[in-house]
Amino acid sequence: MPSEFPINDPRNVWQHQPTEAYKMSVNELRHKAQQRHSRARFEALYQITIGLVLSAFFAWSFTRAHQGFPRFGLGVLSLWGLFAAWQAYRWIWPDKLKPDETVSTSLEFYRKELEKQRDYSIHVWRRAGLTFCFLGLAMIVVPELIHALAAPRLLLNVMPVLVLLAVWVAIFIPKRKRNLRKLQQEIDGLRLFERENPS
Repeated sequence: MPSEFPINDPRNVWQHQPTEAYKMSVNELRHKAQQRHSRARFEALYQITIGLVLSAFFAWSFTRAHQGFPRFGLGVLSLWGLFAAWQAYRWIWPDKLKPDETVSTSLEFYRKELEKQRDYSIHVWRRAGLTFCFLGLAMIVVPELIHALAAPRLLLNVMPVLVLLAVWVAIFIPKRKRNLRKLQQEIDGLRLFERENPS
């Protein structure tokens, strides 16, 4: 009788391979929890700093702009920088990790921090306010594109922004998918470990 799943199909072999147990000692678990705590703090500080710097830059540009739509767009971008910094603190900044945590609380802390990062990545358009970022950019770029239709040489003014945007999208989307996949695999492994090692 033929097998239900073809043996020679590599995709099938990968999808139906047995799940390996999550092997980790108590010290390794605490160390990984401390590493996750430090990394989350660094990521939060980095994103807060970037948000504040961008907000200040766009606010400065706002004071120097004279045209209506681009000026309004710069104002939106300045507010977006503040919003992104606040959201990074709210969603990425880790909870306190006590040095004398038990195995179960270290494990729970580690898993919750991974879940928090995964949820932030899943909802990044809303939580990082990327919709407002693109709205502000559109208010700056679209009027320039309309002018470029009348005078094609003006297209050079917006080309750097369009190229940077295309490069960002080409890097951001695959990287986000890859990070989400890795995070989910680690979360699943930790949940399996918790089930197999109840406290």
